[in-house]
Amino acid sequence: MRRIHILRFDIWLCLLFSVLLGAGAGKIANNILEKKYETYTEEHKVDANEIGGKATEDIFRAQSVEDLLSHDTFTIVSPGIEYRNKGAGYYKGMYLYAVTLPSGEKVAARVNSDSVVSTSDSIYSGDSILPVGRIIKADLSSEETFLSQIEYKEELSRKDFYIDMVGEAEVISDEYYVDGVAMLIELLIVVITFPIFHTIGSRMGIFPYIFPPKKKEETK
Repeated sequence: MRRIHILRFDIWLCLLFSVLLGAGAGKIANNILEKKYETYTEEHKVDANEIGGKATEDIFRAQSVEDLLSHDTFTIVSPGIEYRNKGAGYYKGMYLYAVTLPSGEKVAARVNSDSVVSTSDSIYSGDSILPVGRIIKADLSSEETFLSQIEYKEELSRKDFYIDMVGEAEVISDEYYVDGVAMLIELLIVVITFPIFHTIGSRMGIFPYIFPPKKKEETK
């Protein structure tokens, strides 16, 4: 028969106090971080016509790879949400889409979805004007896993660069910025306070010691 190990009452009690304290600290941290996150996202907003920002009529509409390489900044007009349906993958921690140019050529692009402008009320019709972008030289072929992801439908036309359509608009998701940090704080509070609570209780004689202190040898 398996032996069922039940934690002692004193351990459960100290753990309960630590969890409650950690939950309180996590809630306070969550409120603080939510306000900080608002400021953080505001600081990373970019204006129209900047890299990662919305593209106005003044921004060149690239038709081919040659157009991309001959302009410092540009945008691409993609039918509907086609730019999200042709393959995608992670390259050095960045999520890149396989974007089809009007010429039919396919290139990898990092897209700030907040700055995509639709020419129709429905994202499934009309065109999507992608954010302002620029060329970033990179050896995409060095990442085999990435290529297997982004080229699962069709191969990229060029693998020596990708398009950056994010720039300074990159932000960490609130899931990591707020929830992740708050959870870490809760965990740290539990780990730190549990032994403190139990040690105090043991020294007061309320709890038995988990590790009994060594008795001092009597001097002769």
